[in-house]
Amino acid sequence: MTTLDLTKALEHYFGFRQFREGQEEVIRDILAGENVLGILPTGTGKSLCYQLPAKLLGGTAIVVSPLISLMIDQVKQLKAAGYKDVTALNSFMDRQEKIRTLERLSDFSLVYISPEMLQNERLKERLDSTNVTLFVIDEAHCISQWGHEFRTDYMKLHRTIEEIGNPPVLALSATATPEVQQDIMDKLNLPNMKKRIFPMDKQNISLAVESYEKPDDKVDRIVDLLNSNHAPTMIYFSSRQWAERVSVELRQRVDKRVAFYHGGMDQTDRMLVQQQFMNDQLDVICCTSAFGMGVDKGNIRLVIHFHLPSQLESFIQEIGRAGRDGEASVSLVLHTPRDHHLPQLLIQGELPTEADIERVLHSSNRPVSVEDTLMMEAYQLSESQWNFIKYHLEENGWMNNQRISDVPSSFHLELKRILRQRLEYKHYKLKEMLSWLHVTGCRRESLYRPFQSGYREPNVPCCDNCGFHIDSVRFNVNSRVLGAGSWLDRLKSVFQIEASHES
Repeated sequence: MTTLDLTKALEHYFGFRQFREGQEEVIRDILAGENVLGILPTGTGKSLCYQLPAKLLGGTAIVVSPLISLMIDQVKQLKAAGYKDVTALNSFMDRQEKIRTLERLSDFSLVYISPEMLQNERLKERLDSTNVTLFVIDEAHCISQWGHEFRTDYMKLHRTIEEIGNPPVLALSATATPEVQQDIMDKLNLPNMKKRIFPMDKQNISLAVESYEKPDDKVDRIVDLLNSNHAPTMIYFSSRQWAERVSVELRQRVDKRVAFYHGGMDQTDRMLVQQQFMNDQLDVICCTSAFGMGVDKGNIRLVIHFHLPSQLESFIQEIGRAGRDGEASVSLVLHTPRDHHLPQLLIQGELPTEADIERVLHSSNRPVSVEDTLMMEAYQLSESQWNFIKYHLEENGWMNNQRISDVPSSFHLELKRILRQRLEYKHYKLKEMLSWLHVTGCRRESLYRPFQSGYREPNVPCCDNCGFHIDSVRFNVNSRVLGAGSWLDRLKSVFQIEASHES
């Protein structure tokens, strides 16, 4: 297909007259049957890299997506744009809706799905009779970031790819070091993927770090900034309790519409908050890392980190949600001398201890294939801790109604070795993040050095170490106000539900 033909297809299906950086190259590779690893910056339209090929290839494209809210958003946006043959299979659907969708799976050109859902036996049966022409892993860094312990079904995607006939594979992310890129290819069992790596740095984001003695000082600083600036703002926390606490305090101290968002909330409440923020019906979101992935909101101007992420990749992902429209935006990190303790605790909570491993593997009479919740309760393990142990038992063939006492001692030693390796890696990533906070040279150069050979000259003030100060900027973004009307009208506005008409 010539450049002219591809551009015509782009305009025909999506109404765009030209591609953004990286899109055309990735799409051409996919149409040529290549397996592609694409790293494109946040806000450059990664989704188009599979949405257009899905139309041109025919058949069904499977898109592995990490979050239900992200799937629902993307399906809603596509349908609103006239892309009707798209669906999402997720736990938010009722049983009958899932059955109907599975029965007509091959009618859809795009099917969004979680890695966990791909392990469903009924879905596997339906995929056997579906012409899957493209397999996409959106936010592919999750394979490396979450797959080892928290969501180990990411580590099984290579089996699914083989089971559906090895269609072309596209793995997409906004941030991945060369090490993470290699991990993605290794876990997909595709060592020769064609790499399309584009600069990850965003030229319209200024970077700043400020130090304080105690957390309450951070809250005071945020209040001051929100009173001086009027623009959509995201504030990231590593603690659900802190996200809720600060959101309550901000509602009392600033004239802004503020809400919190975290993984402990009811799914319906999370969806409501996300849609309100997307529709400019909220000004400030106090959120954990559960919020933001794939959020296509162009006018976010300020991303504040109240707590430190545990790695630079997460930080780059999160600040990349600012300024998707290309306008000037700011990333601000607030930290205190004790802030490193929380990410250290989170790392320890994600993985079992060596004592946990011994306690599980020395249980003599318990089958290793019993229900997950029972195993977690029996051994007092978190979901991610049990998933780590369970995945390695599965990989080594010890999940077939055998007794745990049958597991050889050599496996005990190997699992402990893997555990130590993961802990060492996670602490190294945290150390990178902490080192960046205290760098004395250009923050932009230091931030992107592990990911690429250099960085592009910013079109905004660079960073606090290069003379930028956040108080020198003022944002004043006009936002829509939630209109008057009944609660039902407002709910329809939030979810963009079409009113039904009775004859």
